Amino acid sequence: MNVDELFKKPTSSGSAKRKFEPLSDPNEVYKSAKLDSDGEARSNGKAAMVEDEEDDGEAGPELPPDFEEEDPDDEEGRFFGGGMEQKTAQAMEYIDENEGEDIAPEKFDAAWVRRFALNFERKISKNAELRAKFESDPKKFMASEADLDNEIKGLSILSEHPDLYEEFAKMGCVGSLISLLSHENADIAIDVIQVISELTDEDVEAEQEQWNALVNAMMDADLIELLTQNLSRLDEASETDRAGVYYVLSVLENVASQTSHAEAIALDAAVLPWVLSRIQQKEAVVSQNKQYAAEVLAILLQSSSSNRKKFIELDGIDLILQILSSYRKRDPAKDSDEEEFAENLFDSLICLVEEDSGKIKFVEAEGIELALIMLKEGKFSKPRALRVLDHALGGVGGAPACERLVEAAGLKTVFGMFLKKQEGQAIEHFLGIFASLLRLLPGGSAPRIRTLAKFMEKDYARIEKLITLRREYAARVTPVEQAIAKERRTFDEEEQKLMAGEWLSRRFDAGLFSLQTIDLILAWLLAEDDGAQKKIVSLLADRDEDLSLIRSTLQEQLEGVGEEEPGHQDFKDMLTTLLQFL
Repeated sequence: MNVDELFKKPTSSGSAKRKFEPLSDPNEVYKSAKLDSDGEARSNGKAAMVEDEEDDGEAGPELPPDFEEEDPDDEEGRFFGGGMEQKTAQAMEYIDENEGEDIAPEKFDAAWVRRFALNFERKISKNAELRAKFESDPKKFMASEADLDNEIKGLSILSEHPDLYEEFAKMGCVGSLISLLSHENADIAIDVIQVISELTDEDVEAEQEQWNALVNAMMDADLIELLTQNLSRLDEASETDRAGVYYVLSVLENVASQTSHAEAIALDAAVLPWVLSRIQQKEAVVSQNKQYAAEVLAILLQSSSSNRKKFIELDGIDLILQILSSYRKRDPAKDSDEEEFAENLFDSLICLVEEDSGKIKFVEAEGIELALIMLKEGKFSKPRALRVLDHALGGVGGAPACERLVEAAGLKTVFGMFLKKQEGQAIEHFLGIFASLLRLLPGGSAPRIRTLAKFMEKDYARIEKLITLRREYAARVTPVEQAIAKERRTFDEEEQKLMAGEWLSRRFDAGLFSLQTIDLILAWLLAEDDGAQKKIVSLLADRDEDLSLIRSTLQEQLEGVGEEEPGHQDFKDMLTTLLQFL
């Protein structure tokens, strides 16, 4: 008998939290659930270890030879006559006698943790001893393995008592638990991974100190290395192993909520290559684990610059672009795993092009060209491609991307779309692209001249739209600024300093950033083209406005540039120069 089969049972769903879904229903939304390794809903942390064997016939003991079918109306039949065995009758009588008696609930405190720790260590030692002694005879250590498995599952109750996390870590139990990730029986390891997922889940009401005590102990016990070793031995063709992969991803997601841990995950030589390999696997229908791998990737890349740089070194940008190229014209099914998969890959790409090295790789991999195709032909991909372009062109290192956009005939596409009706977020990305082009394209160069010419086309139609948008954003920002001005009068100087951040946040929420970007674009046009200057002055005069509005916006931006911002000196110099033209 194969001992590994002892722990394998079909999965079923049964929780509102994120959960692993069996292949029979791949489109269900998932969120981590308290499931057994076999996927069955957990009720008290314990689960039967062996399934009942398949019946060949009717259930129950063999009928006696003199058995006769009883009259259904016979109240003195086998349930009240001699049909019930004596032991069964005595058991039912005992239950009746004791029904209603209060059974004291188990108390979960430091003493319980100590008892559990002692018992847990004994179960681990006994199983290890019997496995070593009877390696070739699984029947001899099967019972100890079942006991150990039940003990592991029983640990899930700790997630309901996070106040005991620190005590649990002090007892050394964490190291013992993590060590079981390398257990010879993969199903034992899967149960451990699931329990770790439950203990670290965001839904656990643990204080930060409690969570840190537990997770730090896990990290010290080489959690990440042992998790990745399991990824290499689990075969997703098996539903049990597929659930194991799912729970590994769940643990990585939970642990990555802290930046230092997210960086530690990426430092493991196997994690990012495995994720990259997993998202490339061909599947007729995007599976739950493929989607989850993309989600974990996005989380890791959002967490730190070092993670992004490591992924870029793996040619991750080129590979993501290859995957996303299938969505040039084709849209994933609405609210499907595939839609979320693609969304996570776009999010990952945006993180990557924030890095200067990512911008270079994006241009080299023809990302600009792919994004332009999506803008012209895509539906699902169109707004996401626009967002990618905005981030790729921005920042100090965005000049190569700006030049490639012009070379790839992207001005016609971008400026043409801008004149059409757009949603608020799309408008913000168009403004970001225009600002980057004007800031980063070399003065007097052909790409810059072509960009400026686009603003002059159709009798300055784009400048008219910029002025219209400016008034719309100003109409949203002005009432907020007036309310803040009233509040300011009720605070003393020290309180005003404390409130400065909140006030600025409220102004940004109202649309201040877009207003500032528009004024920056208008300032460039005023400085570089006499015809544009006349048009802007004329349009402002229609409502008795003048260039002082733009001047005050730029002055505020200049005063707010922080020393820690990348390229802050270049940005300050640019604003200072533009102010001279106003």
